[in-house]
Amino acid sequence: MSTNPPNLRPDLAPKAKIAEPSRPGQPTIGMVSLGCPKALVDSERILTRLRAEGYGTSPDYAGADAVIVNTCGFLDSAKAESLDAIGEALKENGKVIVTGCLGAEPDYIREHHPCILAVTGPHQYEQVLDAVHGAVPPSPDPFIDLLPAQAVSLTPRHYSYLKISEGCNHKCKFCIIPDMRGRLQSRPAHAIMREAEKLVHNGVKELLVISQDTSAYGVDIKHAEDRGHRAHITDLARDLGSLGAWVRLHYVYPYPHVRNLIPLMAEGLVLPYLDIPFQHAHPDVLKRMARPAAAAKTLDEITAWRETCPDITLRSTFIVGYPGETESEFQTLLDWLDEAQLDRVGCFQYENVDGARSNSLPDHVPAEIKQDRWDRFMEKAQAISEAKLAAKVGRTIQVIVDEIDDDAATCRTKSDAPEIDGNLFIDEDFQNLKVGDIVSVEVEEAGEYDLWGRLV
Repeated sequence: MSTNPPNLRPDLAPKAKIAEPSRPGQPTIGMVSLGCPKALVDSERILTRLRAEGYGTSPDYAGADAVIVNTCGFLDSAKAESLDAIGEALKENGKVIVTGCLGAEPDYIREHHPCILAVTGPHQYEQVLDAVHGAVPPSPDPFIDLLPAQAVSLTPRHYSYLKISEGCNHKCKFCIIPDMRGRLQSRPAHAIMREAEKLVHNGVKELLVISQDTSAYGVDIKHAEDRGHRAHITDLARDLGSLGAWVRLHYVYPYPHVRNLIPLMAEGLVLPYLDIPFQHAHPDVLKRMARPAAAAKTLDEITAWRETCPDITLRSTFIVGYPGETESEFQTLLDWLDEAQLDRVGCFQYENVDGARSNSLPDHVPAEIKQDRWDRFMEKAQAISEAKLAAKVGRTIQVIVDEIDDDAATCRTKSDAPEIDGNLFIDEDFQNLKVGDIVSVEVEEAGEYDLWGRLV
């Protein structure tokens, strides 16, 4: 058992877990799913459709007839990780199909790995299936595969990601995701609700709502209402909250209408938790970033949110060393952190990404200065986190159980998303707990990022 400092990179999702045995003679496909939770949902959909066609899933390279690598292209470091994963799959298996965000650059991939079987872009499900059919023909068993297939889940069964839209309408200068994943495409609200109801019926205790821009949900379809459900984030959050599961909101941009979500948190319909990418605090830096809602008075908004919902947890990411960032602008960010007192904070050092408009901005910050600012930023963020966690000692709170081993039950509070935030450990009298249980604990000890407690 070890502490788990939060890693707030938006291009990371929990590791895919595949543990389903295949029948004798069944063609099997391996899946390496990199990148954000949205990519993980895409991987689940691909595997679900393959299973309906008679394919099995393999937990390793050796047992697979071919491997799909779902890639990330968010940053150059993520691209490098994706290329490494492709190379490893080629070495261990040889038959590799590439999809995901990096798949939008097929020439770049083939330049490094010319022997791959096929390349498709993000959420191109049909093209992935066609590539699999070409590499490994299906061999369905009519007595088994005609049965309705349940969805494949790459996450533990007690929580699930719920993707409500694809794409993004913003043009932030440092980001190329809209170029890779397209403009906003919102799912009908009734379809989201139908999926959520099935998940909860099958035992899911926590729904993690994800998109590229959760706050903009429904804008592209003019907030259409169909079958009793309106495509608006406030209405959707209220509807999801009626299902009885924990509902956690990710990638919420700081639009003014976000304030309408906070009363739902105060009522207990959705978790008092906002994953909200502020990115910076100085107005000039935000302007150079071309961030949406850059002019919003975020400190005033945060104050109002906390007045409505005192227990709200705010999680965010920031960029230091953005082109043109002065020491004075960076100091504004540190001062803003002191006032905002965010609970979970992560930080990138700015990277040039091929195709991003920020590359052409003047006055790029030297690497040593970026590192210094990152160190100073994280030191302050850690101190804030430690103080806020210490204030929870003695309180009784609810937690969800994620894992149990010989030493402890690893749990999460309502303030912590899976694998990217902190944990709460129960190391006494936990033997009767089960994964997915939601229980009350008294917090007895706090660290930099994690808590320890006992059952009450």
